[in-house]
Amino acid sequence: MTRVVVVDDQTLIRQGIRGLLEVADIDVVGEADDGRAALAVIAGTAPDVILLDLRMPRFDGIWLLERLRAEDVDIPVLVLTTFDDDALVLGALRAGARGYLLKDVTLERLTRAIRTLAEGGTLIAPSITDRMLRAIRSGPSPAGPGAAPVQGLTEREQQVLRLVAQGYSNREIAELLFLAEGTVKNHVSMILPKLGARDRTNAVLRALHEGILD
Repeated sequence: MTRVVVVDDQTLIRQGIRGLLEVADIDVVGEADDGRAALAVIAGTAPDVILLDLRMPRFDGIWLLERLRAEDVDIPVLVLTTFDDDALVLGALRAGARGYLLKDVTLERLTRAIRTLAEGGTLIAPSITDRMLRAIRSGPSPAGPGAAPVQGLTEREQQVLRLVAQGYSNREIAELLFLAEGTVKNHVSMILPKLGARDRTNAVLRALHEGILD
């Protein structure tokens, strides 16, 4: 069973999400009302996915994402927010979130997204709006200042990257491309340094910034 920690400052929202997810056979192993409280909960429960609100008093979602990265905590984070704010969501993706959904999402889509992240996938491409895409391409490189030029990707690596951007896990990509899952992992491990990316989400953002993905 997939294990989830829910981070939201509203008690009623946390309780509602817990009830819905447990009906869908997803185990909510912890809750927190801000980023700082979440650190202790995450350390004590080791969830498969963190479900995170962005706007919270005191220590917000961006703060938590940055702390998780600083502490090398490699647990996928799915942002769940009421705010369709491109700048805020883009900031969360750059800080390490693997995707985001709005709180008006259906339970089916939410559970599918949680399981996708738990299996190593992302949810980037379905969430990219025209405004966000323009912000990615006109803003600084997701790889950071002074990033090395992007190295050319092979045709197969481009195929894998497009599927990564669409939110598929390594297992699903392997099935779609008729490859072994280990082969897909090897392709991903080659793509990251070529894009100067630290993870799959960052690789997708860099590829969008450079126009490699349209």
